[in-house]
Amino acid sequence: MPRLRQVSRKDASEKVRKYYEALFGDRDPVEEPGTATGTPGNWWTVFALVPYIFEHATNHFGMFGMFADKSVSQLDGRVRELGILRTGYTQGSQFVFSQHCKAARRFGITDEKIAAIPYWSVSEHFDEKERAILAWTDALILQGGRAPDELFEALHSFLSDEDILELTYHVMGYNLHAVCCKALRLEYDDVPERIREVPIPREGGVADWARNAGSD
Repeated sequence: MPRLRQVSRKDASEKVRKYYEALFGDRDPVEEPGTATGTPGNWWTVFALVPYIFEHATNHFGMFGMFADKSVSQLDGRVRELGILRTGYTQGSQFVFSQHCKAARRFGITDEKIAAIPYWSVSEHFDEKERAILAWTDALILQGGRAPDELFEALHSFLSDEDILELTYHVMGYNLHAVCCKALRLEYDDVPERIREVPIPREGGVADWARNAGSD
């Protein structure tokens, strides 16, 4: 379950209810969760706790046509989705990655490229432009924005100043969502911590490698 309280349909603000209706129809999403893509939908019910944050986040989605009649974005959707896919993967957000696999296909990114996102740097499926986009994303997410001049120039040879700003903004926006989902246990990121000590079996005659390390 999410770590924060969820907002039921009857307690939601008017702007939030508009999204509830689009996603859940007449259902109360707290009592009867589930969206058309199979997610629980609790990102929406938790973010509804603070309506102005909910509105800020949904305005971001609206930039590229989600819940809007027309996208205001001038960035090629394939560029954006490559960046978001890699962001979801590197941050370890099952929710962001899984949802944007679906979005990526809508914009024409092939299943082969989606499958190769984890190992893009050694994959033959990506052209030079796509490799520059993915390397830029890694510099933002994995290196905290430490992007070498050579990388920027490679990206700039394919994308305009405006495109680079928009790509950077969307990548970092979805970095926020990936981190929030993991910390607040939302959607597919409602999972226990898996990195822990595995206890030594009580029986079985397993060698104690730590005690014996260095012995002849």
